[in-house]
Amino acid sequence: MCSVAKVSRSGYYAFKKRCLTVTVKEIDDETDFMYIKAAYEYKGFKKGAKQLKMRMERDYSLCMNLKKIRRLMHKFNLICPIRKANPIKAMIRAQQTDKTYGNIMDRNFRHGTARKTLLTDITYITYGHGKRAYLSTIKDSSTRMILAWQLSQSLEMKFVIETVRLLLDLYHGELDMNVILHSDQGCHYTSISYQELLRENGIIQSMSRRGNCWDNAPQESFYAILKTEVELNQIYTYDHLAESIIAYIDYYNYDRPQWDLHRKTPKEYDTYLSEKSSHNLLLPMKISQFTVQT
Repeated sequence: MCSVAKVSRSGYYAFKKRCLTVTVKEIDDETDFMYIKAAYEYKGFKKGAKQLKMRMERDYSLCMNLKKIRRLMHKFNLICPIRKANPIKAMIRAQQTDKTYGNIMDRNFRHGTARKTLLTDITYITYGHGKRAYLSTIKDSSTRMILAWQLSQSLEMKFVIETVRLLLDLYHGELDMNVILHSDQGCHYTSISYQELLRENGIIQSMSRRGNCWDNAPQESFYAILKTEVELNQIYTYDHLAESIIAYIDYYNYDRPQWDLHRKTPKEYDTYLSEKSSHNLLLPMKISQFTVQT
């Protein structure tokens, strides 16, 4: 056969070996992709390569590098939408000015203490055939956990006030004594009723600089992630939207690990910081132990 085909015997066996190698690789790729697909379909939300890597480590104790995950996603046409950079945000960032209106947070989002520095904002959610609803949330900037939220069909003041009241009801006695609640300079957060509610409950108010969304970046990031991973175009009623938001926030807090939280979920990281803080507490010393110097 080699003589008829005018090929060398060594060339024939090299070709046969290559075919066998390709077949084994294809089988391995298909097997690995089964794990990727199962991780991608977990709870029905879209996931990128990093989310898939962490999910497989959690569920299957399978360690797969990001380069391979992206290669197999591309090979088997598993597409996850990528959030595109917003040119308007880049322009605003380039035009930053000195802080005004008491920006106490000053972008120091990671304090290593749970429920000490909180962020709040409002976003609009478009669903169905052009319908719109509004979501108000309060997020822990250190743990990234969503502590309280309210959904509304209008921008009335009430649903922002109810978000703060829900926070106080759920975490009464667990908030830091010097807790800071940071927001933008929107009309909801400059209103008398909102400011009085914070003052009455000992919450320190902080505000972003005017027109500077980067001063509240982690909160803005959560909204972008939510709108990317939830199939809002498949939701047609307000009740269905409320159910989807409830399901997603529960997933975000308890099931969605984050790469720079040491691959922990926000709730796991909240527990970690709380336990770490309790271990570092020192018992008060007796007065006699202090040495007074004159």
